[in-house]
Amino acid sequence: MNRILFLFILFVFAFFSCTEHDEKITPSAQLTSICKNANHPKASMSSFEKNLINAGLVDVLKMDSSLKVDLKYSSTDNFFGTDVYGNFNKCYLQKDAAEKLIAAQHKLQALKPSYSLIVWDAARPRSVQQLMWDTLKMPFNEKIKFLSNPKLGSQHNFGEAVDLSILNDKQQLLDMGTAFDYIGELAYTTIEARLLAEGKLSKEQYDNRKLLRSVMNQSGFFNIQTEWWHFNACSWGDAAKQYKIIE
Repeated sequence: MNRILFLFILFVFAFFSCTEHDEKITPSAQLTSICKNANHPKASMSSFEKNLINAGLVDVLKMDSSLKVDLKYSSTDNFFGTDVYGNFNKCYLQKDAAEKLIAAQHKLQALKPSYSLIVWDAARPRSVQQLMWDTLKMPFNEKIKFLSNPKLGSQHNFGEAVDLSILNDKQQLLDMGTAFDYIGELAYTTIEARLLAEGKLSKEQYDNRKLLRSVMNQSGFFNIQTEWWHFNACSWGDAAKQYKIIE
């Protein structure tokens, strides 16, 4: 009888020991589980980034980490409210454009040591350009004022353009009169004097745009007529001669 009772107790102990072991997760196993399920942007290089590297582009922050990057198309804070870059949030450009951008950063900081350029978009695949083109619902003749036809490709698609603004010493955006991706005359660079005279731009906004253009133009970029934030490192023709469109 005692032998049977002993065997029964031993069986019950073994049963519950195994059950508890199955339910418990060791610290190392728990860490492994978290790492497997974590959607961390630095976990692995995305195919998006690999595509840019294979096209010969460079990560500008590896050349100068003082620049700030906040890609608007890696969020829903853009004109079509869609995140098309996912976890990708880096500034890639052709090397010559990257060097010009760094020069502009240095010129800005020589004038305003605690200021920084902040990049909103840089190299952009044509597939993204096509999505933007299809999303923007307006007549063709109006659309091409704000967006390059993806059939031809834009300087963004060659890695030779950048969209950007300036952060002040408090890490706040300088007031440029409109938000990024604003579609309308208030974003035009060619009529700023009139907009200022009409009270549609303040003197501060006007001067902030001039500061951005000054450091960019002196570094080899040129601006376009309809977007105060957009700068090209070369002409479309020169870009097409030197580089292939990033698909």
